[in-house]
This record gives sequence, structure tokens and C-alpha cells, in this order.
Amino acid sequence: MTPEELSAAIRAALDDAVAAGELTVEVPAEVRVERPRNRDHGDWSTNVALQIAKAAAKPPREVAAVLAERLGKARGVKAVDIAGPGFLNVTLDIASAGELARSVVELGTAFGRNESEAGHTINLEFVSGNPTGPLHIGHTRWAALGDALARLLRASGAAVTTEYYVNDAGAQMDKFGASIVARARGEEVPEDGYPGEYVTALAQEVLAQRPDLTSLPPEEATAVARDLGYAAQLRAIRATLDAFGVHFDVWFSEQALHDDDAVSKAVERLRQQGHVEDRDGAVWLRTTDFGDDKDRVLVRANGTPTYFAADAAYYLSKKDRGFTEKVYMLGADHHGYVNRLKAIAACAGDDPEASIEVLIGQLINIAGERMGKRRGNAIYLDDLIEWIGTDAIRYSLARYPADSPLSLNGEDLRKQTNDNPVFYVQYAHARTSNVARLAGEDGVRREDGFDPSLLADPTEAALLAVLGDFPRVVAQAAHLREPHRVARYLEDLAGRFHKWYDTCRVRPMSVDEQVTDLHRTRLWLNDATRQVLANGLDLLGVSAPERM
Repeated sequence: MTPEELSAAIRAALDDAVAAGELTVEVPAEVRVERPRNRDHGDWSTNVALQIAKAAAKPPREVAAVLAERLGKARGVKAVDIAGPGFLNVTLDIASAGELARSVVELGTAFGRNESEAGHTINLEFVSGNPTGPLHIGHTRWAALGDALARLLRASGAAVTTEYYVNDAGAQMDKFGASIVARARGEEVPEDGYPGEYVTALAQEVLAQRPDLTSLPPEEATAVARDLGYAAQLRAIRATLDAFGVHFDVWFSEQALHDDDAVSKAVERLRQQGHVEDRDGAVWLRTTDFGDDKDRVLVRANGTPTYFAADAAYYLSKKDRGFTEKVYMLGADHHGYVNRLKAIAACAGDDPEASIEVLIGQLINIAGERMGKRRGNAIYLDDLIEWIGTDAIRYSLARYPADSPLSLNGEDLRKQTNDNPVFYVQYAHARTSNVARLAGEDGVRREDGFDPSLLADPTEAALLAVLGDFPRVVAQAAHLREPHRVARYLEDLAGRFHKWYDTCRVRPMSVDEQVTDLHRTRLWLNDATRQVLANGLDLLGVSAPERM
């Protein structure tokens, strides 16, 4: 019995109780079941009695007693106990619990997918590194987490568009062009320029297209280097993300907002909402009306729009493109953006609590040293992929909450030992694949038999319990925006599998032992575990190797 099937059985018991006049209450559209922390308390638990007690005008334990009597008669339910103020703890019979193995295998990649986020249309923006240099370790965290979150939301029924906001406007681009020109001339970059070695490589690439670069007037040379260098660097960023397994649906140019006059139009739209005023020769947005610590300038006194004006235009662009929910994943130095972005949403006539969500990620340290983009010793994503590998990086970053500072040791992530979580989980998947291969060689085939009542070993009950919890973990991780819940779940599942593997055998122990339904049924359980491990790793953008 899957959690969904048990949930349906509880709803059926509620329907019957209402029809019999034992309860007078509206049956909830969804009844949640969860795995008890203590396995002695049963296979599943629900708080539905507490949830409906007030509407039913009865004490929760009295409601629970009505449901327990009816649910206890349901097929596959062995016992229903009432705990605490009115929780229902449900124990399934062995055969019903074991049926989960076949359900998982038959559902395949669909197992774990759910509709908990159905109806949500989300624009998910992450990474959005400036096109003035390679992606570095700070961007790497959001690349891993953002892509995992997109996968989780889609697996939970949301319509998600991933977006990279290319900050290709403003003075930074001219500084970038001037830095390339300086390197092309063999000179040091300007004091406020970009000193990384990559600028020298970009200068050579630009010179290959424009050999006359160093002979052009300074302003023209900067413009040529800026445009050609920008195109080359953006190609490099996209190639890096491709190698990291991250692919964006939309690459949105900030400069396009200026070219299309969207920034000035955004100012006028906000003015019509009544929150824009002219003050001291400048144009201001009264963001303090919505909790910001101070009002923000949209257009300076000299007529130049601010970055904030572009942010407002970008928000309105997302709104106009039909995204009712906008999720921004920003770096640790962007805490001040939260209130002002919510203020933009409010000034645009939206509910900032529903239409916008800002997630802030904390810094990452490698060997205790913070990485900065303009420092000559910055660690770039390309370097990390070559040094550590995509799987190890993505898994290691996904297994921690985004708002926790993180220190990583690159050499530890490369180790092929059980102390390395990504190896531990991937090895479990490889082991399930090996079990299936060897079982096939011994003539153990799933299609020849399945008797879930044979899965009576305590390690099998524990393994089945964890397998059944996967859909809930996926839905919760999507709702809370916390991919690390999937990683920690996979580690628990891998541990349960290894214990089962040490106790129970899928293959005959000797050439004289006959293949029985026990072997075949355990192969179903092995393959169910393999499927869930693969599904979970895929949600994190990590491969599921069949051999290691």
C-alpha cells in the first residue's frame, strides 16, 4: 500500500462515517499521512482527527475512535492505534506493506512525482552572474541548488521557467571593455577593472577578431572590446553551466530593458499606481510605504535611471509574461534587496507575500578562504568541475540548507569512501544494479513471481518504510524550497539498503539452492530501491552509476 492509497482509505473511512451520521463534517480534500519517527508507533500516522475535530464538534480522540474502527477494517490494514491527543497510528499487514515494492517498480521514474505544487506558475531566477568573468564558487552554490529546486518543483506539479538575468548594462561593462583593451596592449588593467587571468585570454580572443583593436581611439576600442568580450564570456558561461548540467529556459538581457525603453515605461506604470514622486530633481519610489528602510531613487537628477529602476522593469517584465510567482535566488550580500523587491511588487499592485519570494544563500569557503570574483586567486566553476567533478559538487552543495555558511574540503569530496556522502549514495545504487545483474545470471526473474507476504525480515520492513516516504519528502522539499531534504533522505535510504543487503539475499546461496518466490520478491524490493535512488539523485542533478 502506497501513502496515497492509505490516504484514500482514510478519506473513504471519513466518507462512510459521515454517511452513517457518526460525524458531521466536511471531508478534507487531502488527508496527509506521515512516517512516525518511532517505528514502534506503526507504519504511518495521520492527524486528521485533530484537523476536523472542531468542525465535527467532538473531542479529537472521539473522532479518532470513530475513524480507527472503520479504518481498521480496510484491506491491508493490520491495526490502528490512537495516540496522544488524537493521532492515528496505522500498521499495515506484511503483504500490504510489501506491495509497495511492486508499485515503485511499475511506476518507475514517476514514483515520487506528485501534484502538491500544481497550479503554481513560477519564474525561478538564479545564478545571474555578471558577464564580466567566469562563474565562481559563489555562483556554483546557486547553480546546484537552483537547478535542484526547479527539478523538485516540476516533479511536484508546478509550471517552472528557469531564468538567468544577464547584467549586461551599466558602467561595469565599460570597465570590463577597458580591462580587455589594457591586456591587449600588455598593460595593467585600470584600478577599478577586472584583473583575472581570464581577461588576458579574452583580450587574445578579441584581437583575433579585431587585430586593429589597439590602434583604435580609446572610446571606440573600449566599445569594441566590451561587445566582443561580452559575447565570448557569455558563451563561456553557458558552456560551463552545460558541463555542470544546468540549462536555463530563458537568458534575459538587462540591456534589452533599456533598448526597449522598458525602464522608463516601468517608471510611468509605477507612477500610475500612486507610489512615485518627484523630489529634488530626481524620481523616487516610495518603498517605505511597504516596509523598506528608505525610499529608492528610480531616476537620478541627471536623468540617468538607477539599477533599481531596471529591477522594477525586470519585475514588471516577469509579471507581464504571466508569472504569478517570482522566486529570486540571491547571494549573501543581497539581504538589502529583499524589502525593496517586495516593495516593487507591492507598488506594482501585487501581493508581495504571494507574488515574490527571495531566497538568500550564504557564503562558501574552500580551505577556509573566501573566494572573490575580482581576486586573482578566485576559484571558478570550471576549475571545480575539473578538480572534484560535477556529481560530487552538486550533491555536496545540495545536501545543506542554502542559508547556512558552508566550508568544503575538495579532497574529501573526491574520496571514494563511505565517509563521502555522494559516494555512499551512488555506491548503493551501483550495488542494487550489481545485485540485479547477478540475480539475472542465476535465473532470478521478477516476472516469475511476487509474494509480498514473504518480506517479513525487520530490515525489509524498515527499507519499505523509507521507500514509501519518498513522495512526501519530494513534496515537502519543493514546498519548503529545501533540496537538502532529498539528499539526507537518500543517505538514510542507502543506509537502510546496505543493512538489508547484509541480512537478506536475493540470489541462491549455493548451486543446489532452488530459486523461490522469496528470491524473486526480494529482487522486486532491490529494484524498487534502485529506482528510488535513481529518482532522488536525478532530482539533485546527480548521476546514478550502475558500476563503481
